[in-house]
Amino acid sequence: MLQTRIVAALIALPVVAAAIFAGGYWFLGGVLVIGLLNGWEFGQMMQAGGYRPSRPLLLLLIAALMLDAYIPALRLLGPILSITLLSSLIWQLFQTDSRAPTVDWALTVAGGLYIGWGMAHLVALRELNQGLAWLLLALVSIWAADTMAYFVGRTFGRRRLWPRHSPKKTWEGLGGGIAGGILGAVGVSLFFPQLGWASALIIGAVVPIVGLFGDLAESMMKRHVGVKDSSNLFPGHGGFLDRSDSVLFVSIVVYYYAIWVG
Repeated sequence: MLQTRIVAALIALPVVAAAIFAGGYWFLGGVLVIGLLNGWEFGQMMQAGGYRPSRPLLLLLIAALMLDAYIPALRLLGPILSITLLSSLIWQLFQTDSRAPTVDWALTVAGGLYIGWGMAHLVALRELNQGLAWLLLALVSIWAADTMAYFVGRTFGRRRLWPRHSPKKTWEGLGGGIAGGILGAVGVSLFFPQLGWASALIIGAVVPIVGLFGDLAESMMKRHVGVKDSSNLFPGHGGFLDRSDSVLFVSIVVYYYAIWVG
């Protein structure tokens, strides 16, 4: 498992880093690919549980929300939501073999919002005046927290944190994750002093907790439909949604902190 984590990180890190620093259309394009893969995996997960959300409409909603975040002057949000609500309901009228058309409709809309809203805020975060700094603060905090939580939990973990949704997570791992998040955030602030020490400490401490809820939320969905991973794109490591679940939550929190407090 550890070897797989290292290999996956070594492959993904240069690509992700290049898109982050390039910004603009490059970042939008990279995040869009990840968002659409997340949406595909979500649809696949729900299908494994016997549901049939409309994957084309779900993917279109994700892409449209991200485009709206990149070019907010177009004011696409209202039309996007209106078209999605109407078209997804009309779609279900023609699905005569659906066992639960109302549930399938709800999953189409909710799945698109769950993934698209989080990924859209990631795009919006990069587009801020200090977007690169805020984005790195969020992502490095997540990665540092995940890494520290993994090692601390594996070495010292005894007390289970939330066995109902994720039996392997422990309180010790959470403590290690918070420490890792703070260290990662402080490290970023050394290169971007305009963020300030206070923001680095707050974000570093908050991100591991917010990210944990994002992880647990996806675990809840997977348990409901009876799957272990969102996909097998990374053997022994899960899929893109398994790697992005915490980012979907963290991007929203850090974005509003950046525009309201930072």
